[in-house]
Amino acid sequence: MSQRLNFYKASPAAIQAMRELEAAIEKSTIEKPLAELVRLRASQINGCAFCVDMHTSDARKGGETDRRLATVVTWRETPFFTDRERAALEWTEALTLVASTHVPDSVWEAVKPHLTETELVDLTLLISAINGWNRFAIGFRLMPA
Repeated sequence: MSQRLNFYKASPAAIQAMRELEAAIEKSTIEKPLAELVRLRASQINGCAFCVDMHTSDARKGGETDRRLATVVTWRETPFFTDRERAALEWTEALTLVASTHVPDSVWEAVKPHLTETELVDLTLLISAINGWNRFAIGFRLMPA
């Protein structure tokens, strides 16, 4: 597969807007290690090779273990994640698959004890951003280096 177009060059203003969104996320209440797990899980669901590669690498650089990275895809079946991480991954899956899930009340009830209202909004912004990046990378066939 080859890249369809370089979206960074095609519309610098659009990408600058995405970068500004990322700058806001960087200052949010969601800690970097959790943010990388969320980015990785959404990218796995969406099938974004570029983003899965990038966020796996970024998580490793941040101290994440290979064992946890390998099992993010099966986080429900492993004991390797905290309740807070599980809540964030649950919310990530429900929002990434929103057309199918419509984020049921059962997910909301499972997630809300583990995150403050501000954290839930910040996490939702993060999930929205990574889903947006996935669409750029998948749509224009951005390949891992």
